[in-house]
Amino acid sequence: MLTKRENLLETIRGGTPERFVNQYEYMALVADPVFLGALGNCPKGQTSVNGWGVTIEFPDYVPGPFPNTSEELRVIKDITKWRDYVKAPSTDYPEEAWAPFVQAAEAVDRKEQFVAPMVAPGMFEKVHYLMGMEEAMMAFYEEPEAMHELIDFLADFEIAHAKEVIARMHPDALFHHDDWGSQKSSFLSPEMFREFFVPAYKKIYGFWKENGVELIVHHSDSYGANLVPAMIECGIDIWQGAMSTNNIPELIKQYGGKISFHGGIDNGKVDRADWTEELVMEETRKACEACGKLYFIPGTTMGGPESVFPGVYDAVTADIDKLSKEMF
Repeated sequence: MLTKRENLLETIRGGTPERFVNQYEYMALVADPVFLGALGNCPKGQTSVNGWGVTIEFPDYVPGPFPNTSEELRVIKDITKWRDYVKAPSTDYPEEAWAPFVQAAEAVDRKEQFVAPMVAPGMFEKVHYLMGMEEAMMAFYEEPEAMHELIDFLADFEIAHAKEVIARMHPDALFHHDDWGSQKSSFLSPEMFREFFVPAYKKIYGFWKENGVELIVHHSDSYGANLVPAMIECGIDIWQGAMSTNNIPELIKQYGGKISFHGGIDNGKVDRADWTEELVMEETRKACEACGKLYFIPGTTMGGPESVFPGVYDAVTADIDKLSKEMF
């Protein structure tokens, strides 16, 4: 019987998997002090400030935390003077701060799972967290030179972070967040995305791969079909969070073998207060039957092995197991 890791590799390499890869089973997600320091901690119902100085809010009535970029709280007040406002979080932590995370990585059976550190928020998200979405989108047009400089600075921080993780954990995968669109369109055109973010991501993902990482998993729970060629150029192996609005079966036909797709079961359809086991199976079956056995990992589009409403993630997992027995 193939291990979870072996079954994943058969799936994304066009081989002979024995079953569906079941959601996040192929990755052992591990945190680290640099990641946590930069991300910050904002419990539900509270407000906090993360390592970049961004004010984060997590109201009781929303599914996750998000930045408050109102004018008085915005970190970057003037993009042309971004150096006056942006200070990178520390990457210098004592070994005792690393110890529990290193132990967690060492405890993983690498025959079964990839050890996958996490990075969030990603490059595009860092930009709009620092200055606000509207201001960021205008700055791509009005101040492209300053935006290129800011993005280069953020990429350098990510590589400094990567150096610390690689030296201690020796990961063989990376789970990187960066939401690039809404449900029906990307935030940036493919041309603008290629100009501003492809060079940075090629540098970042190239560094991880040059230092022992075999698998780049990028989370963007959004529409991004028009960005898939750029994802491939960046070095992404698995696009996690691919929503059904992307027409995943068509993407598999066009790009299977160059990139794989993890998702297809939209959280908006199943992860809701009135969810039922029948609804979950209906959406899970629909995705599995439409997308097939290769270059596809069925799962919800959530950016982690969890759900907003208790029980949904586990129900999807159980249904994927049932469909594996039925379809393989």
